Amino acid sequence: MNWFTPPIAMGRIAWLRTVLYLFVILDMHAFVRDTLDKGQHPGLYQPLLLARLLDLPKPSVANTTTLYVVLILACLVGATNRFPRIAGWIVAPAFTWWVLIGMSDGKVDHDHLALVIALWALPTVGRAKYGDQTKSEAAGWVIRCVQICVIATYFLSAIAKLRSAGWALTWPGSAVLTWAIVRRPHPVGEWLLNYPWILHVMQWVGIIGEFCSPVILWLKGRWQLFGALFFLGFHAANTAILLIHFLPTVVCWLAFAPLERIVPWYRERRSDRDARQAEDQAEQGRQAEQQAGA
Repeated sequence: MNWFTPPIAMGRIAWLRTVLYLFVILDMHAFVRDTLDKGQHPGLYQPLLLARLLDLPKPSVANTTTLYVVLILACLVGATNRFPRIAGWIVAPAFTWWVLIGMSDGKVDHDHLALVIALWALPTVGRAKYGDQTKSEAAGWVIRCVQICVIATYFLSAIAKLRSAGWALTWPGSAVLTWAIVRRPHPVGEWLLNYPWILHVMQWVGIIGEFCSPVILWLKGRWQLFGALFFLGFHAANTAILLIHFLPTVVCWLAFAPLERIVPWYRERRSDRDARQAEDQAEQGRQAEQQAGA
């Protein structure tokens, strides 16, 4: 239980709220951006399992437009860390519905797993301030939920690769990256087509990293940082080779970062700067007095 509810400063929750709620607005316009279009063409709607279980209504111009307005307003309020529970409990179901509509064409982007779960977990904690160093197990539970879902994105991806190959480890030795580059041509990827052994190495490194990703949950300090940098590099390589990003997952990696240290660090820097300025002014004053006396 202590592992699931580590005491973490409330300041990290405040930063995470602001970043994620603002990111949801970006996501609605840049990534899952066709929800409004599907409201105009409800005949193409094929509800996902969760939408069927909840018996959600078909998208229409009225409900998708209302959903859009409500999400924008609630995210803007939530990003200020005001009314965190009210705003949070509006954003979580609204964005879940938005995503269910947007992904109703059969392609479910697993990079949204951590983001959606984070939106459901954040309202369980009350108001927080950016510089608040108060330790809270409730805050720790939220952070741990997000961390687990970030890691699950990679681990379950590796399981899916095994399952799609009939539970055989054939994916890393296949030509899947070659196929992906041909399908999504890009200068860096096309250059790598001349070196297929590099693509096979990348596939092996990728799937081994995905299988080993749960280890990061138990790492601490610098070692956890190295693990995070590995996966951020993994995404940078995917973007460079295939122009495929995982920004909804990448932004949730902030749950691993000690964001609560930002305000104390800034205050310390500002205090040191003010102290140096005061010393400089005092020194200038002494020099002026000496010159006046001379």
